[in-house]
Amino acid sequence: MASGLTELPARILGPLFAWIQATPVYILLALLVTLVLLGLLALFVLLHLVAPKPRAAFPSEKTYITSGPDGRPTAPRALPCWYDRWLAERRLSEKQADAAAAANNTDSTTTTAIPDAGAIDLAELRLSVVLPAYNEEDRILPTLEEAVSYLDEHFGRPGSSSSNSSSNNNTSPSKKQRHRTASQPQAPTSGYEILVVNDGSRDKTVDVVLRFAAERKLDDVLRVVSLERNRGKGGGVTHGLRHVRGHYVLFADADGATRFSDVGRLMEGCEEVVDASGRGVAIGSRAHLVGSEAVVKRSALRNFLMRSFHLVLTILTPPATSRIRDTQCGFKLFTRAALPHIVPYMHAEGWIFDIEMLMLAESAPAAPLLGSDGSVIGASPGIKVAEVPVEWHEVGGSKLNVVQDSVKMAVGLAVLRASWMMGVYRRRLT
Repeated sequence: MASGLTELPARILGPLFAWIQATPVYILLALLVTLVLLGLLALFVLLHLVAPKPRAAFPSEKTYITSGPDGRPTAPRALPCWYDRWLAERRLSEKQADAAAAANNTDSTTTTAIPDAGAIDLAELRLSVVLPAYNEEDRILPTLEEAVSYLDEHFGRPGSSSSNSSSNNNTSPSKKQRHRTASQPQAPTSGYEILVVNDGSRDKTVDVVLRFAAERKLDDVLRVVSLERNRGKGGGVTHGLRHVRGHYVLFADADGATRFSDVGRLMEGCEEVVDASGRGVAIGSRAHLVGSEAVVKRSALRNFLMRSFHLVLTILTPPATSRIRDTQCGFKLFTRAALPHIVPYMHAEGWIFDIEMLMLAESAPAAPLLGSDGSVIGASPGIKVAEVPVEWHEVGGSKLNVVQDSVKMAVGLAVLRASWMMGVYRRRLT
């Protein structure tokens, strides 16, 4: 019996080897190419089946509530949306390009320049803050208190005469900013808004936020957008980013693990990498904390999984993204001009969404490169990302399952990267 089992591979492989030796090389090569193509086709079909596809927003998700002057919640109000206008203009542009290509019997993707980003509504405020929240009634209040205290002092509320000079000192224009094209409008120097995206919470998160808004008289400054069904952190952040009005846009975790006092540092870092089109990204980084008490206190399993994920990240992501030491810190700042190159093409709605944002920034179309005198001397590919060290401390109550979500993130990253490489995801909308 045992000898029969050991002879089984030889019985199967022997005739196969004999057939390979007897078959002409060109036939073997043809079969190999066919198998590779079939494998790629199968992978392409599989990615279409498993790759995340974000759902469209429900009508109620394009409204917000806030605290009224009397302290009571308002009726739902229409939420400003730069994305809807951008999307309509982009689709019109692509239809016109397709029509022109059809008239000339050419391919629109190769003969007609399709703009990657259309016009985005002008900024109304200096800063927009997006806080995704899912069952955060116990953790969001300290975050809001710290945020409002800092933002009131450094930015001032919209329409308030108390927008003091400290905000301008923290965000004074850099040399790159002063040399941008004259066609770019002047950015607002004051005012802020906070968008709390309630991601289908089942607790009293909304009540806590609205009560705080009434106590601090944040009428129409603190807005609550409620999603009918939970979409995940990435889905909540992306939805919020579609409705911001600020020149700078920050998303932060609702748990308050990072400090709003670092917002100024992110702005400075962003201005150091901003291009001639006003596009720039700055991300908070905890990489400098490796070896510190905050990280050492973590379990050995969590630290091992963190390092393993970073290794996978380095292998699977494009060069600029792979060099970022901390992609997952929930404290990222974008200029308004960068949003149309990132937000419309987001697919990931889970924990992996940060990496897709950074990959989209890296792959964004080139922008003019300016010399010291402001003249165009070339082109700069992609949107540059500044990694800025920030203060961070671990907060209890995290909804992250270390083992399970680490595996999901690794698989999600592989699916994400393969989907972009094989054309399942594209920048072209149609």
